[in-house]
Amino acid sequence: MPLNPLTRLTLSNGLLVLLKEIHTAPLISHWVWYRVGSRDERPGNTGASHWVEHMQFKGTPRYPGGVLDKEIARLGGVWNAFTYLDWTTYFETLPSDKIELALDLEADRMMNSLFDLKDFESERSVIIAERQGNENEPLFRLGEEIQAAAFRVHSYHHEVIGEMVDLERMQRDDLYHHYRTYYTPSNAILAIAGDFDTPEMIEKVRRFYEDLPAAPAPLHSTRPEPPQVGEHHIDLAGPGETTYIELSYHVPAANDPDFLPFVILDSLLTGPSSLNLFGGGISNKTSRLYRALVESELAVSVYGGLQATIDPFIYTIVAILHPNSAPEQLIAAIDAEIALLQNTPPDHTELARAVKQARATFAYGSESITNQAYWLGLAEMLASPTDENPGQWLEQYLPGLARVTPEDVQRLAKNYLRQSNRILGVYRPQAGNASNSQPIPPQGAV
Repeated sequence: MPLNPLTRLTLSNGLLVLLKEIHTAPLISHWVWYRVGSRDERPGNTGASHWVEHMQFKGTPRYPGGVLDKEIARLGGVWNAFTYLDWTTYFETLPSDKIELALDLEADRMMNSLFDLKDFESERSVIIAERQGNENEPLFRLGEEIQAAAFRVHSYHHEVIGEMVDLERMQRDDLYHHYRTYYTPSNAILAIAGDFDTPEMIEKVRRFYEDLPAAPAPLHSTRPEPPQVGEHHIDLAGPGETTYIELSYHVPAANDPDFLPFVILDSLLTGPSSLNLFGGGISNKTSRLYRALVESELAVSVYGGLQATIDPFIYTIVAILHPNSAPEQLIAAIDAEIALLQNTPPDHTELARAVKQARATFAYGSESITNQAYWLGLAEMLASPTDENPGQWLEQYLPGLARVTPEDVQRLAKNYLRQSNRILGVYRPQAGNASNSQPIPPQGAV
């Protein structure tokens, strides 16, 4: 990312504002981030954060539902929103001279979304249908079971979309309470990047946002997940013709000193994960597991998934079984590659390639103005409340990758990729052949 200076200020109502001038194109990307996601939900209101996101597009008294879609399209802009484990965010990328529309609409719906009962019930049907569609996907079903097994105590236990029982029972006032609790200036971050003059943008931000009423920041209390003491096994059967293998390991949070070395371990083992929702990936054909599984025809494909989270989450390896292979063979091959990494650090040439690929993935996810505004907000979300320099996570990302050593990768493989620290899941098609239908025997600890 260009090293353009970042301006930080906090308005009198507690809204944190991040501004970064980038004069490469006549565009501005405007993001509002809220510190609320599925991490902040409990049994009874799981899925509330995602549902609130849907309701934010149903309108306010000033901007009725459907009006803004047409207006933003007419101006040549784009907008969208995302709900995640730790946060919810809304963005608009518009021509520079039209950015006041984004400032106005987001300030308005921070406080004035209607939550009309008819719209609420309509979105209940939409989200339940979305959930039902997910349940038809083997990897969703397997991933949900694995996540629930990985987090018995912590609220990462449930998927972002929520549990069906809560989606069916939640009431409009429950959802509105969630909105009013978390959608406050002191619980939000405004991140703006693009073609603007900083003093002028500060004046605009104050004009649209500073008069919003202040409210105490909500408490974010989570119960830490205790260490896992033995491998968990998930075995699912369902429709389809494909067998999926998923191995998930408890790994550090984004602010942990081990996170950046784990980015390189991920790059070396399965190919680098993109931490940007918009970021493009690169080929993983040089990764160890691709060579060990796909080239040997044990798997049709393999990939990894590392996520940047506030609290420790899980690192996942997903493989699609080759029709002529068996789950036991594929799992044994993965174990062998992990054991090799635990016993022998990678050589400097292989490490350099893994670092280069991780850096390239970051670069591909940072090319546009929209991406750069995204990174500003995400880095702030991941910052510890005690950080003296909350932007340090982003500033140190690339230099931190370059400092990773072969011994760091080996140490992380030993500490985190233990079988006693993982959840092993298999999805078997009900019409599968005999070789795909045998139970997986318990795995010994590495």
